[in-house]
Amino acid sequence: MSDATTTDLYEVTMAMSYLREGMTAPATFSLFVRELPPGRGFLVAAGLESALDLLSGFRVGPEDVDAFAAALHRPRRDLEPLLGLEFTGRVRAVPEGRTVLAGEPLLEVTAPLPQAQLVESYVLNLLSHQTAVASKAVRCVLAAAGRPVVDFSLRRTHGPQAGFQAARLGALAGFAGTSNVAAATALGIPAVGTMAHSYVEAFPSEEDAFRAFARTHPGPVTLLVDTYDTEEGVRVAARVLRDLDRGPGCAVRLDSGDLGDLAVRTRALLDEAGLPDVRIVASGGLDEYAVDGLVRSGAPIDTYAVGTRVGVSADAPYLDSAYKMVEYDGRPVMKLSSAKVTAPGPKQVFRRPGHADVIALAGERPPPDGVPLLETVMEHGRRTGGPATLAESRARCAADLEALPAAARRIREPVAPRATTSERLDALTARVRRDIERRTAAHRPDMRRRAMAHTAEWKVRLHLFEEDDGTTKARLVLDTGTTELTGHGAAHCHPADTDVPEIGDELAAGRALNDLSRQLLRIAEQDIEDQGAQRPRARESAAWPM
Repeated sequence: MSDATTTDLYEVTMAMSYLREGMTAPATFSLFVRELPPGRGFLVAAGLESALDLLSGFRVGPEDVDAFAAALHRPRRDLEPLLGLEFTGRVRAVPEGRTVLAGEPLLEVTAPLPQAQLVESYVLNLLSHQTAVASKAVRCVLAAAGRPVVDFSLRRTHGPQAGFQAARLGALAGFAGTSNVAAATALGIPAVGTMAHSYVEAFPSEEDAFRAFARTHPGPVTLLVDTYDTEEGVRVAARVLRDLDRGPGCAVRLDSGDLGDLAVRTRALLDEAGLPDVRIVASGGLDEYAVDGLVRSGAPIDTYAVGTRVGVSADAPYLDSAYKMVEYDGRPVMKLSSAKVTAPGPKQVFRRPGHADVIALAGERPPPDGVPLLETVMEHGRRTGGPATLAESRARCAADLEALPAAARRIREPVAPRATTSERLDALTARVRRDIERRTAAHRPDMRRRAMAHTAEWKVRLHLFEEDDGTTKARLVLDTGTTELTGHGAAHCHPADTDVPEIGDELAAGRALNDLSRQLLRIAEQDIEDQGAQRPRARESAAWPM
């Protein structure tokens, strides 16, 4: 069997029906993350290279048809229309390493409908998993504040392939090396490693273990000093390294206990022994929160080895990601389910300074200060260029991190920028929503009755937050039950004025309300035009008649 069978069964049942009904026109699907996980101010796009590898070789073979038939308990002949189906579509995507925000497409697939549908599960799996882990790894790099971070995650990731990807994504994020030999060899990443407690336990004493290890490895060594008594282990390691004249380039590793306090004591012992060049490596359940705490405490740790919590993205092990159809046969489509409304049409994201991103329709002109994020990476089922190198992805990631607002980079309580939508996308969303509601109402008597005596409840959520520079920002979300609109407002205290937070909240909220009201009026005017009426004149009141 091929990778074509790594899919959910309903992808197969839908593809069968599409083929039977002759529905093979081009469809566009958009892959995005609805909301960022708690504790995230941004995401790092990853998984694209794996997805392109999958798509470029995607083809349903005879054994795949057998597997589909067995899964559905259907005769093989019913599944034979799928035989030979391969991916011949187009892919536009955000390059790996770039930062992305909630709601922004990471990737859009345009292909004959059965093809675009059948690849959904695998593509969604690849991008969701790798984006989650890359985003966690990047936060560790930020927390380390310039100190090297290395990957020790292989033994507890969710399978060897996940371990390989964790090493790769760590390198993309800026890690200095990995303990994973296969990944280091395949990807050209520095391999790093020390020794386990079992090695020390196998010898009569720590000193015997350290001397044996040094004899085996004549270059710089890292000695694990906390098997028994950490401070005594440091003294033994110092004695061995001094006796062998092996200080520069060598290190000791702390893997348990109060790492901050032990690092201070270890540094003092090494300095007293005349080994100021021997480094301290810390490991043992570390992630960005632990690293941030150690760095802020001033712990004299030179290198951080992160493992399990990063390799599985423990605090955010999944993303609220989706792969949704946005256009079929030239017709924009959308989903109206409560809390899962999608926006219609193929899209582009324009990156503006400060990550003031704009989600627009594909083909729209960029704002004067906007740069498009999605690039065409596949045409007719073939890559448009060679695979991106790790160095290229790493450089993109570093540049985007530098451009992120400081509040988004914070390890604790980050504030994520919010992308806005273009007027053309808002107008298309409103039009498609109206068309769907009218078509639905035309076939439902209860909907016609509701139209005659209409009542509705709209919900508004107001979010207020303060940036590092003192700017108060407001985000006002209107939920009509079928769609959402977002208004934005900001206020900044003049240096000569007294800082009264309540005033900043009031100004920012008022400006967000004003922004939202303008959007509602634009939509209402468009609705009036769609009904064949004239747009209201500027002097006419928008209020209800008294």
